[in-house]
Amino acid sequence: MERKKTKKVCTLCGRGEPDVQLLMGQAGCVCVECVETAHRMLEEMGLAQTSNNTSRKAHTTAHKQWKELPTPRAMKDYMDQYIVGQDEAKKHIAVAVYNHYKRLAQYQSGKKATKDDVEIEKSNVVMVGMTGTGKTLIAKTIARLIDVPFCIVDATVFTQAGYVGEDVESILSRLLQAADGDVEKAEQGIVFIDEIDKIARKADNPSITRDVSGEGVQQSLLKLLEGSVVNVPPQGGRKHPEQKFIQVDTHNILFICGGAFDGIERKIAQRLNTRTIGYNSVAHQRGVDADNLLMHVDHTDLKHFGLIPEIIGRLPVITALRPLDRDTLRRILTDPKNAIVKQYVRLLEMDDIRLTFTQDALDFIVDKAMECKLGARGLRSITESIMTDAMFDAPEEKKKELTINKEYAEKHFLLHSTL
Repeated sequence: MERKKTKKVCTLCGRGEPDVQLLMGQAGCVCVECVETAHRMLEEMGLAQTSNNTSRKAHTTAHKQWKELPTPRAMKDYMDQYIVGQDEAKKHIAVAVYNHYKRLAQYQSGKKATKDDVEIEKSNVVMVGMTGTGKTLIAKTIARLIDVPFCIVDATVFTQAGYVGEDVESILSRLLQAADGDVEKAEQGIVFIDEIDKIARKADNPSITRDVSGEGVQQSLLKLLEGSVVNVPPQGGRKHPEQKFIQVDTHNILFICGGAFDGIERKIAQRLNTRTIGYNSVAHQRGVDADNLLMHVDHTDLKHFGLIPEIIGRLPVITALRPLDRDTLRRILTDPKNAIVKQYVRLLEMDDIRLTFTQDALDFIVDKAMECKLGARGLRSITESIMTDAMFDAPEEKKKELTINKEYAEKHFLLHSTL
């Protein structure tokens, strides 16, 4: 008579093989969940041995040698290779990043604030500028230079906890993914929160009704920006409620916020009391550039726009990006290391085709971008429309050279453009 096979069960919780991920052992089996529970209990009792490489509290291993951090001038010189113009904004960001990681170097060296020692506080940044002026590119470039985890999040998807949308803690989930799950590395990263102006409250006064995607999100961001230990769901918040949380300390994470703040010029003009008519106008007396009021933005204007005072206080560094003029757009097409024209030249080089743009064709692209008022993004859209047929036909036509002149650009822009 054939003996029935004995079913394996966990000796601690009694669950069988179909109910657990893995059973370890032969005679007496233990499931993975019970092993993890036991290890967590030992950690809480202080009996678990942790490796020096994985201990988050032991800051003896400083990620990156912050003593070798590039100077602010070196950071700006690096950004100049990829970003045209915006010198003031690049200076502000370079100084803010340099000071932030000097602060981190002091923290990692084990120095603590004493009676004679100064504790350096974190300085988050808010960038104000029209669309396509380079806010995201500046943050992305500076993070690439100093080689830290970096993520871009969109503020428009966040809501207060308990409502449809994402919780603000999912910001750190994306930073963890950028750090390949390394918590200590993520705690030294940079987060760029885009479209911060879209969570402004609708009026200057506190909301009477619950503003779950505006003022409520700003309130949820307060502790995150200031610095606190946050329980982060590694796979996102509400879709996997059974997952275990990871604790992330945000004290050493630099937050850079950016937004177009469309219409804030009216708030600035009211504060400056600018009248652009007449020689005795306030704008004329103060030397205020009425065509570029964003350069005079301050925290009072952000408050009147709809950011709550508490969040403004946690974004002490404010910088504005200038609108792109015709000369700047022309340089963006050809000068940076990753210029748009250079990208298309490289793409056709892979098919052994030599691509050239005439000067009048480049001028046509710039003129159209000025009409669309989309900044540098408009340059990309227009060039893509012009190059669609060439990129489609050139690999099979086996041409050795392709020249884009103004006539070609006008014809194909009208055929394919949706602007």
